[in-house]
Amino acid sequence: MKKIITLISIVFTYSTFAQTTIQNGDFELWENIGSDKEEPTFFNSNKTGTDWATSGPQTCFRDASVFHAGTYSVRIETKTFVFAVVNGSITTGIINAPTTSKEDGYVGTIKNTDLSDIRRMDFVGRPDSLVGWYQYTQGGKDEIGKVKAILHTGNYYDPEAASAYHPDSSINKIGEAEFLTPASDIATWTRFAVAFTYVSSNNPSYIMLNITSSNDQLTSTGGSKLWLDDLAVVYNSAGVSENRLSENRANVSVHNKIISIDFIYATQKKRTLLIYDVTGKLISIEQLSKSEKTSIDFSRLNSGLYFYQLCGEDIQESGKLIL
Repeated sequence: MKKIITLISIVFTYSTFAQTTIQNGDFELWENIGSDKEEPTFFNSNKTGTDWATSGPQTCFRDASVFHAGTYSVRIETKTFVFAVVNGSITTGIINAPTTSKEDGYVGTIKNTDLSDIRRMDFVGRPDSLVGWYQYTQGGKDEIGKVKAILHTGNYYDPEAASAYHPDSSINKIGEAEFLTPASDIATWTRFAVAFTYVSSNNPSYIMLNITSSNDQLTSTGGSKLWLDDLAVVYNSAGVSENRLSENRANVSVHNKIISIDFIYATQKKRTLLIYDVTGKLISIEQLSKSEKTSIDFSRLNSGLYFYQLCGEDIQESGKLIL
């Protein structure tokens, strides 16, 4: 299968809190490393799309030299390839290119050539905002990048209007948030925050994230580059401004294989600690004691590099640990 089995299965064992966050939004977990199919875990590029999409050049890259936090960011590039320009893009769905005509291309939850291949990121929350950090280099004066999140039920297609290759999916949309970069170079890490607009009072089942270095699907200009890091959603239901997201963070440290978590601000909200190994395999799920400082003994694990994710209504934080 396209994705690591263990990572697919853990989505269904996460608590409700984990399903209200973007998985791997810090882009620290990667798969197919060293190949042209290198992609962030839970995300897909053109190289794992359909038909003509896979024939294009690699447009998704793990960047260890330009990142906002952690170890990596994702870099997406629009590239000129033989007779066409291939838009740089990643998605939690599937990039479908049923013909050589770019106007026929779309992102969907179902693979055009294999209806049994369905890729969706579970998500049941109704957040207020989509936030993240980005840098951008224009390939041409009219080029802009895009980060789009669609909350939906069932299957979804972007564009959602019916075409010869997929049905109209507008009935499944719950809400969306879209950020467009300025039409200029942004050479330093810059934060964005955009509100979700809801078209239904129902709760979603999934979130589709579509990220591209060229918002114009029919662009004929190559060279645009979009770096993205620390993508997350913010909930303001408790009256917490999205600009105060940092107040809900925690200090995470390790000594002699004992991980200590000290929340900076007290709360009665539940939090969960997830530990992954370098392959992306889930090693441990720990329910934390609300606002108390917690120490967990991981002496049973082999020494080496691990990744953690803190999940909760008021927190989404990831990083690496060396045990």
